[in-house]
Amino acid sequence: MSDTFQFNLKKTNGGARLGEVSMPRGTIRTPAFMPVGTVGTVKAMYLDQVRDSGADIILGNTYHLMLRPGPERVARLGGLHELIRWPWPILTDSGGFQVMSLSGLRKLDERGVTFKSHVDGSLHHMSPERSIEIQGMLDSDIQMQLDECIALPAEPKEIERAMEMSLRWAERCKVAFGTQPGKAMFGIVQGGDIPELRIRSAEALTQLDLKGYAVGGLAVGEPQGVMLEMLEITLPALPTERPRYLMGVGTPDDILKSVARGIDMFDCVMPTRSGRHGLAFTRRGKVNIRNARHAEDMRPLDEQSNCPASRDYSRAYLHHLVRSNEALGGMLLSWHNLAYYQELMLGIRKSIDEGRFADFMAETQETWARGDIEAV
Repeated sequence: MSDTFQFNLKKTNGGARLGEVSMPRGTIRTPAFMPVGTVGTVKAMYLDQVRDSGADIILGNTYHLMLRPGPERVARLGGLHELIRWPWPILTDSGGFQVMSLSGLRKLDERGVTFKSHVDGSLHHMSPERSIEIQGMLDSDIQMQLDECIALPAEPKEIERAMEMSLRWAERCKVAFGTQPGKAMFGIVQGGDIPELRIRSAEALTQLDLKGYAVGGLAVGEPQGVMLEMLEITLPALPTERPRYLMGVGTPDDILKSVARGIDMFDCVMPTRSGRHGLAFTRRGKVNIRNARHAEDMRPLDEQSNCPASRDYSRAYLHHLVRSNEALGGMLLSWHNLAYYQELMLGIRKSIDEGRFADFMAETQETWARGDIEAV
């Protein structure tokens, strides 16, 4: 732990980076995967399970927590950490993703975004300053600038307009953030799938001398190859001594390929959302537990895992739970998936430390490709 926010880049192996983010509430081992706790809960999980799976940090969402229970109430109750019983670091997304995902419920201009609540239809205005104010009341450790995220494909002029406004909002967020000892504000690189806009955004944000930098506006409709190309273009324009966060990504394969290009932090709803729908990510690739072939399969999802959900429950039982729409099925599969993601990150970090990340990546992908070969 550290009294200040610090990033220590410990080792590189090709483009892959091994590091640590140290802050008062704990140390984040990078590359890191952050489970998504949008409204103060990682869906279908106890936070003790999230921690035991290997998570050093979780993510909350400013827009959703603004609506309920409300930032002022959270502050009165001692902050988000106290409320949800998670004493370790929390990163809050600024609400920028909702600028895109709730486009039918919002109006946007230079001042900020006016949302119509998806809960009760009430109106809420979020400026860059208000976003940072809310994140401060939540007492999050890493706060994200408010930005405008554009779904791809999009017109170049629209992508440029959103990128330029996001830069102006980043400057306002930095002023609003001020000095918060032990905490950090990250900027967000935008620019869609246009290389020159990505570089312009990254260079302008670098001039703000922020504690960390995120790459946003990817995995929003474009093919994986485009996402990786944008990373290859963007990351060299960002300072090597600051953490790099790829927002909303992704699949285990996305993570491997993005680590290879220099990303340090990830978040995604995929492991828990997939778990609730009967899909498991395993060492042997994806397993759709709904399939009839699992109905009498007494093997666990992964007999080598340290996670009880992976090791101690049969596929037959998981199949029964999911097909019966029992909540326990989604809970167990979410637990398994989060544990698998953290086991993958542990393997990534170990392989970078040993100077064999490329071999680890190839071996992992080869095992996925072989599939669940022992299936009954």
